[in-house]
Amino acid sequence: MGCKFAVDYRLRDSTGEDFMLELKTLNDTTTTISDEVLAAFKTSFSGRVIAPGDDAYDGARKVWNSLIDRRPGLIAQARGLADVVAATVFARTHGLLVSVRGGGHNVSGSAVCDGGIVIDLREMRTVGVDRKTMTAHVQGGARLADVDRETQLFGLVTTTGNVSDTGIAGLTLCGGIGNMRRKWGLAVDNLVSVEIVTASGEVKTASAHENADLFWAVRGGGGNFGIVTSFEFRLYPLGPEVYFAAQFFAIEDAPQIWRRWRDFVEASSDDISSVALLWTVPAVDGFPPDLQGKRVFIYAALYAGSPDDAEKATAPLRAIGKPVLDLSGRGPYTTWQKAFDPLLVPGQVYPEIYAYWKSIYLGGLSDAVIDDLVQRGRNAPTDQCLIALWHLGGAIARPATGDTAFGRRSAPYLLSYDSSWIDPALGKTVIQWTRDQIEAAKPHSPGGSYLNFPGVGADPDAVRDAYGPNYDRLAKIKAEHDPANMFRMNQNILPES
Repeated sequence: MGCKFAVDYRLRDSTGEDFMLELKTLNDTTTTISDEVLAAFKTSFSGRVIAPGDDAYDGARKVWNSLIDRRPGLIAQARGLADVVAATVFARTHGLLVSVRGGGHNVSGSAVCDGGIVIDLREMRTVGVDRKTMTAHVQGGARLADVDRETQLFGLVTTTGNVSDTGIAGLTLCGGIGNMRRKWGLAVDNLVSVEIVTASGEVKTASAHENADLFWAVRGGGGNFGIVTSFEFRLYPLGPEVYFAAQFFAIEDAPQIWRRWRDFVEASSDDISSVALLWTVPAVDGFPPDLQGKRVFIYAALYAGSPDDAEKATAPLRAIGKPVLDLSGRGPYTTWQKAFDPLLVPGQVYPEIYAYWKSIYLGGLSDAVIDDLVQRGRNAPTDQCLIALWHLGGAIARPATGDTAFGRRSAPYLLSYDSSWIDPALGKTVIQWTRDQIEAAKPHSPGGSYLNFPGVGADPDAVRDAYGPNYDRLAKIKAEHDPANMFRMNQNILPES
């Protein structure tokens, strides 16, 4: 879908000077658009339309990962479904490069494009809870904190992620691994329906009974098939109070403690979802001074049930060694959901965060793999580099590979290098170190990666590998709903040709 328009359009910047607004097209050229055409678009659009030179521009284009510094040609901040349709039709008509922003937390920075149009859903954050049907309707710009706030009012939850500032849309569309994953599965496993705007500008409802192929595709296929403006999630009773177990151990004790953690989680019920971490305690208030700056092994676990049952069930886990810090206890579910925020939300511990995350599934966790991971964790290039090992299985593994587009369900563990740094000069070093760690883990992997932790920049081979046997079906559905690949700023699935 190449652009056919090349007529003059002039804007005035903040100094009153005229300049040409040029937008990047899908065929990698640029186009200018007449003032009449842009004026007509603004008339059809109730939200803000922001261009370079506007006072709001730099704030509107920024995402949490400071590694991403892209300059879109236009930012359309939608207030509702009609705005999303108007922006989609405008982009399609003029063949524009498009990116879609929900929360903007995806580490790859795919929410922002250079030179094209950003369709920004951040103003669309409404969450509605239906206690009769035990479902929540969530707009595409909502954050996890928005969902938790509304659902916890009634002591209800849906499985999402574990950083409250994350956008629900991006997290869900690529799977959604969260703190109750073994009990209730991935976020995509709890989708009842979606409202989606396709590349043609058509609004569709997709569910098990309506547009079933499209519903299959969005449950793991990312933002390849359109802009999801509303999600309907299944809800479960949990909270407001939960019991969580979280302990810190000296890095010298990590090999033995990690083995005991492995033995516990592999024998545990699906009520317990746990993650093991290697991290450096930051030099900030809230952590004991004698721990600050030290590399540690941490486990964190949430029990999806009553606090009394949780305290009993996690007692053996809390006895696997002598912690240097024990944060286990009862507390609000919403507090637990924000526990990782200080590490990954700029301004809480670090004023800016540069990030490059990559992941790989592991087929098992032998003693040798544990020892190797501990050694690699000791040699991380920055204190902000976090190594996370997610215990999977349970409800994640029960659906067959082809039941949803999410393609890798059988692996027992996901290894994630959440590599971050605060000195921009360290970027090349940290990125190369992260890539080296993933290469070293490949002999222990059955294949595939989690596409919410993809690094930066789409790798076609990695995308195909992540979906496995589901890829070809996804390519066919992509060709039906987005044959020109307008929605390509993502972990892209090429339309079948």
